[in-house]
Amino acid sequence: MRRSPGPEERQRDPERSRQVLLDAAEVEFGAHGFSGARVGEIATRAGVNKQLISYYFGGKEGLYRAVAERWRASEPDITEGVESLGEVVGAYARTSIQRPDLLRLLVREAVDRDTSQTDAEGQRARFQAMLDDFRRRQTDGELADDLDPAYTGLALFGLASAPVVFPQIARALGLDPDDTDFTTKYAEEVARLISHLKD
Repeated sequence: MRRSPGPEERQRDPERSRQVLLDAAEVEFGAHGFSGARVGEIATRAGVNKQLISYYFGGKEGLYRAVAERWRASEPDITEGVESLGEVVGAYARTSIQRPDLLRLLVREAVDRDTSQTDAEGQRARFQAMLDDFRRRQTDGELADDLDPAYTGLALFGLASAPVVFPQIARALGLDPDDTDFTTKYAEEVARLISHLKD
């Protein structure tokens, strides 16, 4: 159980308050989507006064955008030190499993068809960059010539997401997504599978 900081601590450490609110919001938005999430629940989970959400983020919408911005800012760290496409997708799979609420947030947007809080232009630009990278990798022989990079990218995104989106299927297949070795093993298998997509 997280200890609620006193007012003097919040005054001394506003960055800590921001971070615990972002952590709590990631969980709440992942569980309930934007429209279902409650600022009171986020504040309670964070152990801070809910008025701090307005103070630091300008309200619920600003907090949602800040969660998305923090994710985008951390994306380069996910693939740091990896080179092959299999390693890249494996790294995203590892991150999805370790931080499932971010992925659940994306799934909630799709299920609820609530894209009103999404930075559509920014998202389009990020995925266009991913598509350009796939095309470069295809030219370099990392993807077979007869594979469409856009369809392949969509399929690989699903591959990285599968253990979080379908844990019941993993269990039906005799896998345990809660096992401590599962994340490493799944990332390795993903990389191995993708290595077979070479020309």
